[in-house]
Amino acid sequence: MSGHSKWATIKHKKAATDAKRGNLFTKLIREITVAAKNGGGDSTTNVRLRTAIDRAKQSSMPQDNIDRAIKKGTGELEGVTYEEFSIEGYGAGGVAIMVEVLTDNKNRSTAEIRNIFSKKNGNVAGAGSVGWMFQKKGYIEIDKKTYLDEDKIMGIVLDAGAQDMQTEEDVYAVTTEPKDLETVRKALENSKIKPKSAEITMIPSTAIKLEGDAAKQVLGLVETLEEHDDVQNVYANFDIPDEMLE
Repeated sequence: MSGHSKWATIKHKKAATDAKRGNLFTKLIREITVAAKNGGGDSTTNVRLRTAIDRAKQSSMPQDNIDRAIKKGTGELEGVTYEEFSIEGYGAGGVAIMVEVLTDNKNRSTAEIRNIFSKKNGNVAGAGSVGWMFQKKGYIEIDKKTYLDEDKIMGIVLDAGAQDMQTEEDVYAVTTEPKDLETVRKALENSKIKPKSAEITMIPSTAIKLEGDAAKQVLGLVETLEEHDDVQNVYANFDIPDEMLE
């Protein structure tokens, strides 16, 4: 869990830099469009859409862009048809990696992602090879510096149906079943506690500790995968020292 939390925190810090590159907006617009297509354009009932909109707002995306992406998803505006799929593989040290892809050209994206694995000392594996090592969960981070009363927060989230809360260095990390994410988030917001982030994610059941060259190779592979325009999320079961993640 701590390995996931550390990596999630670093990813949130990177968001501002990614926004400057422009590819974060591209990914968020695709996610909003597909979320609206699959679950409707009402974010109060569509948890995936609500989460995508929250991420877009945190990244300072203009409201007009968000509205257009929703309308493309619901069919009110003409848009591109995207296909969702996952690619599974391994990095240095036997680290399991899951890549979630959202693309308008599956063959092109698959070839490019395979090439990234090959160049970065990894290899693509068959479907289901590593998926069993991850569980889909709701994941909420709450800033410890802003909200000091740990017992109060734990009581709120557990009463609302959360599975667990871990105290990390900078955040309280709350895990839920995916269906309970929105209920727990609302319970926090009703108590005037605003989470740093709330998302559906894949949490590894076990972590592989890495240091030195293997750690650098895995981080290089994961970061290169994340920079690909068609890659929405990358999940890996590594545990790397804080100073290397920073």
